[in-house]
Amino acid sequence: MSHDAPHFSGPHGKLVYMANQIAKFMESKPHDEGVAGLSSHINDFWEPRMRRHLFEVLDAGGTGLRPLVLDAAAKIKRPAEAA
Repeated sequence: MSHDAPHFSGPHGKLVYMANQIAKFMESKPHDEGVAGLSSHINDFWEPRMRRHLFEVLDAGGTGLRPLVLDAAAKIKRPAEAA
């Protein structure tokens, strides 16, 4: 196993990694632009199930998420609860 490979912990580890990768890219922009870009990307490209899992992480305290993801959370569309 490569030492460069990301470590996914917990049931939503890969999703946290993905959100953090977007945040890492957006951190090169001014804060407000980064928040808008991150939330727009997640709203446009993540299916409702992925956003639902992201909100499970956020609602549990956001452990492991970069600060920009936490800042953008208010602009990310919360999907309806699964039936």
